[in-house]
Amino acid sequence: MENKSYAKHFLFLSISLVVLFFLNISFGSVSIPFKDIFNSLFGGNVTKESWETIIINFRVPKAITAVLVGSGLSICGLLMQTLFRNPLAGPFVLGISSGASLGVAILILGSSVFGGVFLISSISNWSLPIAASLGAFLVLSAVIIAANKVRNTMSILIIGLMFGSLTSAVISVLAYFSEAAQIQQYLFWSFGSLGNLTWNEITVFTIIYCIGILGTITVIKPLNSFLLGENYAKSLGVNVKKSRNIILLITSILTGVITAFSGPIAFVGLAVPHIARMLFTSSNHKILLPAVAIIGAIVLLICDAIAQMPTSEFTLPINAITSLFGAPIVIWLLIRKKRLFV
Repeated sequence: MENKSYAKHFLFLSISLVVLFFLNISFGSVSIPFKDIFNSLFGGNVTKESWETIIINFRVPKAITAVLVGSGLSICGLLMQTLFRNPLAGPFVLGISSGASLGVAILILGSSVFGGVFLISSISNWSLPIAASLGAFLVLSAVIIAANKVRNTMSILIIGLMFGSLTSAVISVLAYFSEAAQIQQYLFWSFGSLGNLTWNEITVFTIIYCIGILGTITVIKPLNSFLLGENYAKSLGVNVKKSRNIILLITSILTGVITAFSGPIAFVGLAVPHIARMLFTSSNHKILLPAVAIIGAIVLLICDAIAQMPTSEFTLPINAITSLFGAPIVIWLLIRKKRLFV
């Protein structure tokens, strides 16, 4: 009965994901009939050539990005909450996102401090993702080294938070010496965006994303054992140190690539794992991992649709919408004061 119930849950969520994907494509400042959207996606005739360009080169990449970002952040959030056994841990607790932000800040704001060598931000569309990836990799390396030096998992959490504070301080110093135009450019990046990727960038994004997902599958057993503590995991024959490093590496890869290509997007990774636990009432990661992936994709598609303000030419920052969604859930969880893990 339980498996049938979960099958119905997954069927409903999968249908919802497909429907919301097509609805997301239909929203935008230019009104396009759904028939033309369908024809554009499946090789039919489109009334206007400009509509086909908008759909194929802008709206579909944005919807795919929303699915990748939403599912990736949600999976990272689940991994961190399980590893640290902390319901308020999220994908950014390791400081990886802060490292990516530092890389972008050095690229955009650094010219005021370090001179013209950092004026390459306008040369290529890849400049920001590369800078963010380098910053994320730098912090990742430091976190992995620290993880091998300490035994207590909670110490890693504190170290990650300290790296986040350190990078934020450096960014503040850079911003202090920067011009208003540079600060504005960095601020716009920090709002997060799902709609700036080309097909080549999405291809690279998807490859790295798939590597992270494949790695996640290999740690399902350690994740289940970590729910009852590291000593219990050891009693089951789990190599705690190795598994912990793999989980940290997977989270860092996914968080780093997401931040590099779409900017920092808050609260999705923190809130979605709790929604999945409430819907599925299970602590088994064989169920939770696909559940959070689908729910995360659904949530970000909805947030993106709201951010586009249908029938309006204005687009709200996606980070603002996800925060408006996620913050009330986190507040409700704190007020509820019940078990946050099943």
